[in-house]
Amino acid sequence: MKLLIIEDNLKLLEAITQTLQTEKYLCETATDFSAAHEKIFLYQYDILIVDINLPDGSGLDLIREAKKQNPSTGIIVISARNSLSNKIEGLELGADDYITKPFDMAELVARIKALLRRRNFSGTDIISFNNISINTASRQVFANGRHIELTKSEYDILLFFFSNPNRVLTRESIAEHIWGDNMDLADSFDFIYSHIKNLRKKLAAAVKNVPIKAVYGIGYKLDTTPPHETD
Repeated sequence: MKLLIIEDNLKLLEAITQTLQTEKYLCETATDFSAAHEKIFLYQYDILIVDINLPDGSGLDLIREAKKQNPSTGIIVISARNSLSNKIEGLELGADDYITKPFDMAELVARIKALLRRRNFSGTDIISFNNISINTASRQVFANGRHIELTKSEYDILLFFFSNPNRVLTRESIAEHIWGDNMDLADSFDFIYSHIKNLRKKLAAAVKNVPIKAVYGIGYKLDTTPPHETD
């Protein structure tokens, strides 16, 4: 899961980032309105953590822009202002949650996990397709009841597919999801092919029909059609 943290307090920004990286989230950051606006325009994120008060603009305007660019993006507002009007305005613009400073990092992590369950996985920690299941709380993968050991990148790619069933994902979008801004450093997307080849090989050792399918010339997709319907 890829998150963008928008916060001008550098000490708090660092604390949030370190906490969420420990939870294995891919985190990108912005310390002002301009940088955040550019990233929202260029990239897609699963969740934005947005401070309302920024030195060069309002976080509320960023929420408007984020929802325009990608309506499915989850948004958690963080602010020192504990006023009802700000909460209402943020929620009316499409924010999913509101947390007031100061807050405990464990509370922020819990709210992020709850938001991901609600938005992507119908409120559950476990999602399954064709005898393959992911426990998003423990980051464990099982195929036909057998535990499958995956690298961090392989897990992130599989979860990305499970979050976008039957949608064709380009190699570029997969690279962006697991590398974030650093994808620009890649000379090619051959590493995506290698990750997916290894992922499919591991899954194929436990299930007959691996649902990750190549789409010629474009990328890949998670085909959730039951195997007996494609025979």
